[in-house]
Amino acid sequence: MNLCDYDSIRELLGRHGFHFSKSMGQNFLIDPQVPYDIAASSQADEGCGVLEIGPGIGPLTAELAQRAGKVVSVELDKSLLPVLAETMAPYSNVEIVPGDVMKLDLEALVQEKFQGLRPIVCANLPYNITTPVLTKLIETPCFETITVLIQKEVAQRLAAPQGSSDGGSFSMFLQYYMETEYLFDVPREKFLPAPKVTSAVLRCVRREKPPVTVRDEEFFFRCLRGAFLLRRKTLANSLAAALGKNKEVIQEAIEACGLPPTIRGEALTLEDLARLSEVLSDNKI
Repeated sequence: MNLCDYDSIRELLGRHGFHFSKSMGQNFLIDPQVPYDIAASSQADEGCGVLEIGPGIGPLTAELAQRAGKVVSVELDKSLLPVLAETMAPYSNVEIVPGDVMKLDLEALVQEKFQGLRPIVCANLPYNITTPVLTKLIETPCFETITVLIQKEVAQRLAAPQGSSDGGSFSMFLQYYMETEYLFDVPREKFLPAPKVTSAVLRCVRREKPPVTVRDEEFFFRCLRGAFLLRRKTLANSLAAALGKNKEVIQEAIEACGLPPTIRGEALTLEDLARLSEVLSDNKI
């Protein structure tokens, strides 16, 4: 069965009585080249165990199954389970796990399902859960790479160079742990139903160690989030609001780091933030 053929998809879904859910952000791929390219970009091989999130009817799952040692796909929509049971029947190395990925213990799942395999992630993520899911995946240290199809605008932000106005607190958080690469666009007409925006594929490779060294990681991330709290304000104003501390003391710390007094958070690099958080920490801010 061609899982990207429009008529085949309609027939399959109609036979199972499936209806698209806007709340789940369901958009199925209808161009076979796209799941092929995403799976290839993941660099999955027989030594990999691939976690997929939201397989839909399984076009990307099938491509991954032909490359990886094992594929575990987590699907929240129970009405898709009988569909997947049919479409994934030819692939003995695919396991569908019903449930909400945000509620699963991913490290335990990896230990149970991927023994002897290198865990990676490859998924077509629903737009409405991109940030929380990526956060959870980043904070699950066993995943070596994360390859995802997400909204183009989000992918651009997450791959934005440090210190550019396109970045933000989440892109900095991501780049602390991962090296990011923007790969290619996927036009809206490649989906059923067509979303209102273009999508893109982002690949993230876990760093062996963060690019900066900090003594207090928790405080570093407080400063990172605080730097972007008030994006239209100066860094001093934003950090003062976030940390609940005296603006003059924060201003002195900023200047002690050799940064312009009127700098905004978006202009910072991870090195700038690491240095600033150390100075603020020394000053018992």
